Amino acid sequence: MKSTRTKKFTGRSGVSGDESTAQSENLLSGIERAELERLVSGEHSEPHRILGAHPARLRRHSEQIEEPRYRESADLPGVVIRALDHEASAAEAILESGDRIELQRVGSAGLFAALAPKATLPLRYRLRFQYSGGATWETDDPYRFLPTLGDVDLHLFNEGNHRQLWKHFGSHPRTIDGVNGVAFAVWAPSARRVSVVSDFNHWDGRRHPMRQMGSSGVFEIFIPAARVGQHYKYEIKTSEGAIRIKTDPLAGAMERPPGSAARIVQSDYAWGDGEWMMKRPSFDHPHAPMAVYEVHLGSWARVPEEGNRPLTYREIAPQLIAHVKRFGFTHLELLPIAEHPFTGSWGYQVTGYYAPTSWYGTPDDFRYFVDLCHQNDIGVIIDWVPAHFPKDDFALRRFDGTALYEHEDPRMGEHPDWGTLIFNYGRNEVRNFLMANALYWLDEFHVDGLRVDAVASMLYLDYSREQGQWIPNRFGGRENLEAIEFLRATNQVIAEEHPGCFAVAEESTAWPGVTRPVSDGGLGFTFKWNMGWMHDTLLYFGKDSVHRRFHHDQLTFAMLYEYTERFIMPLSHDEVVHGKGSLLQKMPGDLWQKFANLRLLLAYQYTRPGKKLLFMGAELAPQAEWNHDASLDWHLAEGNVSEPRHSCRAESPLSPVSPGDAWRKGLQAFMEQLGALYHASPCLWAADHDPTGFAWIDCNDRDNSVIAYWRRAQNSHLLSVLNLTPVPRENYRIGAPFPGRYNTRLCSDDKQFAGSGFGRPADIHAEAVPYHGFPQSLCLRLPPLSALVLAPDQS
Repeated sequence: MKSTRTKKFTGRSGVSGDESTAQSENLLSGIERAELERLVSGEHSEPHRILGAHPARLRRHSEQIEEPRYRESADLPGVVIRALDHEASAAEAILESGDRIELQRVGSAGLFAALAPKATLPLRYRLRFQYSGGATWETDDPYRFLPTLGDVDLHLFNEGNHRQLWKHFGSHPRTIDGVNGVAFAVWAPSARRVSVVSDFNHWDGRRHPMRQMGSSGVFEIFIPAARVGQHYKYEIKTSEGAIRIKTDPLAGAMERPPGSAARIVQSDYAWGDGEWMMKRPSFDHPHAPMAVYEVHLGSWARVPEEGNRPLTYREIAPQLIAHVKRFGFTHLELLPIAEHPFTGSWGYQVTGYYAPTSWYGTPDDFRYFVDLCHQNDIGVIIDWVPAHFPKDDFALRRFDGTALYEHEDPRMGEHPDWGTLIFNYGRNEVRNFLMANALYWLDEFHVDGLRVDAVASMLYLDYSREQGQWIPNRFGGRENLEAIEFLRATNQVIAEEHPGCFAVAEESTAWPGVTRPVSDGGLGFTFKWNMGWMHDTLLYFGKDSVHRRFHHDQLTFAMLYEYTERFIMPLSHDEVVHGKGSLLQKMPGDLWQKFANLRLLLAYQYTRPGKKLLFMGAELAPQAEWNHDASLDWHLAEGNVSEPRHSCRAESPLSPVSPGDAWRKGLQAFMEQLGALYHASPCLWAADHDPTGFAWIDCNDRDNSVIAYWRRAQNSHLLSVLNLTPVPRENYRIGAPFPGRYNTRLCSDDKQFAGSGFGRPADIHAEAVPYHGFPQSLCLRLPPLSALVLAPDQS
């Protein structure tokens, strides 16, 4: 066994006080006293300049070196090792050879140093500190490693173009020079000093100060003592000398609220969605069926036996997938799943933009959720919130003591509606933080689309502001030019990096060109929520049928601007909260009329142009509006959950506590058939955004509150006739595009749907009676409050 030797470089053992002082000066050669004071007082932004291993050139006391050949040398080769630990009473370096070198306490308190004569760089060694009471701590010296960030990374970040920012910033387990540890990097340009504080250093900001990378504003360090699973934050000393404890803006995971620390994570997830990902670049969403089921994961289903907790990502996945497949939904859209401390924000006040929320499990658990969706041919969309962030002091707010991510001026930096802060899109690094975040979800978690929240608030400088409360742009206008450029750039990058993925704008104004390509002057979104259609349609359906004749235009107006954008028609979560009532409650009349109206509303949504979106729970028709702290009312109707393709399943929480009622069973049967009709009929989706795919047959019969229209695409044709009053219409004539026979594909008044059963029309033959501009017409018997969908027999 090789023996270890301890080489001492101390002021003891016959070395005089003057000699000891000289030795200390040699060990600190080239370092000014003021710099040392900044280091030990916790204000040095480049501790690696002093700490770690550095070349030494000594000119005094060469007689202390054992080898005679060095005694007369004026320039002594070797390496100086310096370490800092305010609590240690002694320290030593353990070289790769096994030799031990005792470190001398030098200069200010907590600083130790020693010479390793004849050693060369790079030098591999570990540090061993001893404390009063006999405790020891041994670790590889974090200050002996080269930077973990390169010049290209810093340059791309500072210019706002680093497309894989998350792979270099935040915390990342790595093996460097054969040593396992974690690399940390954070942007804090106005900080005097940044330290990692964590379980591994007893949350002591003096132990691991980070190195500032030139003028980039970025601090980094590699810490061998760090391990996966540990929590950490950054201790930041501001330019004013204040201490701020911040969570990592690029943390890949965070502890469950109310905790707010970042967590070191490393994924070992093995994806099984290779077939989906191989096909994804070829997806043509504007010309494909898209029916979106919008979900708040925390309230879809809960486990009352376990404190009413929400299901985890892994528990909910198989059940939710089976549910959406039953009704023919093609996509799940999740309310924000980035980390958020306040569940009452539904996820829209984000504090961890790169961390899937720990409310439902780990990042790999979320990967499982998306993976299982893809294996069952379900796309995943997530709500993304680049418009604003909350004022929680552990997160982005005044991150380094300055308005770093937000604007300093509250007229630009504070949102008057939500009490949140607005991102400074004019700052390269802030744009990069957000742009890379969009790519992160598409890349790391295989998410297929982003629904971008509150786009209108980003586009207008005067959004929700009175005169004098906002600052015009450089041209004197109200447009937020930096936000516009950010949105365009992000949409372009998504298209370049992840073909087949898409972005959806929640934009509530008439801003032109939201879904027009950037090359044509647009914002570059794939789709836009049709907020106008949602607002007008729900207003109309909320009217008593006797008054609808006076509001007929509310139903037909949306077609005037239908082809200005590529629209998704949402009946979203925003319409069933804050006293607005559930969709069922919005409908007028007695219970029969409410359900008939609801079926009619859904039939109208599915048969007119535009992609479809429905918030969870509409299929249960609850009386009460949505409650984010409770499960959906699964007791209102029987569950009918079949298993998706996968061997793992969670126990279902959907077992009914009552058999359900005929109304809701009928509604669910109707939605199943409506979904099947949608998928089987290319005319309902292939030409959604093409004016040739839709034609009015009659939109002017306000007296009877009846509308009729024609959908057409790819030799697929359907006629929809909506009777929007409870009055049956006998011998109601509409023009017919084709001669011959027409088949009834769907009637919302069928008894199987809990309708009146007024009479499902049998096959109908067009008569040679010109009407509505066609040479032939159909004479129909319209049931009350019903949608009738007919298909010409072209065989």
